[in-house]
Amino acid sequence: SLKACDNTQNASDTNLNKRTKSIYTPLELQFIDMKKQFKDAVLCVECGYKYRFFGEDAEVAARELNISCHLDHNFLTASIPSHRLFVHVRRLVAQGHKVGVIKQMETAALKAAGENKSSLFSRKLTALYTKSTLIGEDILCKQTWAQTLALGLDDSVDVEEVPTDVPDNYLLCVCESGENLRDRKKGDIAVGIMAVQPATGEVLWDSFQDGPSRSELEGRVLRLQPVELILPPRLSDPSERLLGSITSL
Repeated sequence: SLKACDNTQNASDTNLNKRTKSIYTPLELQFIDMKKQFKDAVLCVECGYKYRFFGEDAEVAARELNISCHLDHNFLTASIPSHRLFVHVRRLVAQGHKVGVIKQMETAALKAAGENKSSLFSRKLTALYTKSTLIGEDILCKQTWAQTLALGLDDSVDVEEVPTDVPDNYLLCVCESGENLRDRKKGDIAVGIMAVQPATGEVLWDSFQDGPSRSELEGRVLRLQPVELILPPRLSDPSERLLGSITSL
């Protein structure tokens, strides 16, 4: 029917790279769909015994990790061995990137025994890392990996490559509100802060009155040294200037 023909045409257009006029592979289509959901993250996609980067993510990985990238079908691509994922995730995060890890949700053995053995592996985001959230099964501390090497379980990684965990990776949230219009005009304001360290579960919070110089806020921020900030859509000019001057976030 005409409707079925239109649907087929639309599906064909979706699978077509408009720039090169070539058809996207199933894996490329899967990546495109995931990238739409996590546009601001560098995505590491598990493909067998490797993690692959595609498109602009591959260019970022090549630059930051000093690895090569090349054109494969419709995308530039780069790859790293799966056993070195934690090393490279740390390096990317240290350079200020948000990193998403996309893992296969089924093993090759289970897939071969199933009815859909010829279809694409199902994949989904299992972790999203930033400077304050470097925790989880993909991120091993130096001591843990040193024990692994000592037992002879893996000799492919130099323990010196593994950065030592930063003890205080605080994620800091700042909010504020003027008590009244008069206080707001003078620059006086009520400030609330909450600092969370995901690696240990530690939570610190405080609320206080601050003046136009924001000296109280400055003292607390300098003491905590947060690696990430969560700020409201609107922040007073004195607070914004202060945070911009004492942090590089």
